[in-house]
Amino acid sequence: MTRQVLFVQGGGAGVHDGWDDKLVRSLERELGEEYTVIYPRMPDEASPSYPAWKTALLDELSRLDEGAIVIGHSIGGAVLIHVLAEQYPRQKPGAILLLAAPFLGEGGWQSDEIAPLTHSATGFPADIPVLLYHGSADDEVPAEHLQLYAKALPSATTRVLAQRDHQLNNDLSDIATDIRRDLQPR
Repeated sequence: MTRQVLFVQGGGAGVHDGWDDKLVRSLERELGEEYTVIYPRMPDEASPSYPAWKTALLDELSRLDEGAIVIGHSIGGAVLIHVLAEQYPRQKPGAILLLAAPFLGEGGWQSDEIAPLTHSATGFPADIPVLLYHGSADDEVPAEHLQLYAKALPSATTRVLAQRDHQLNNDLSDIATDIRRDLQPR
């Protein structure tokens, strides 16, 4: 039996097939046959709407096995963490990973649809590992957003990936290594 990994794409025209698919292929290659990467297309990717993405994510989360790893890239990461904070799924994830995610709230990006994330607002158990990754050369989401997440989620592990852009240079080998080494089922 393989372990499930849900990968939530970022937003923008053509991102699913033209950008984040490269991240998914890298992750699949690096994780190998012991993992199944699920990569749903999010609704209206060119103009992400929190209510629409939340509905789609809750549907995807409801189909996952207990212990599945959930990963969100860019705005997909921001939406993922907010959805989990608001409405924790019945099946407990094995880990939550955010890749180059913008922080929505004070000091970060503002949103009319999403309330700011605070530690007290997160409804997920403290024993779920949260890992936050950001490229040092990201010119779309400032690296300071990683520190804002670290403040809101103090038990999270943060990693700055040197010389990696917003797409992490289409190389998720470091993330795959962390998954295989540190995120084994309990």
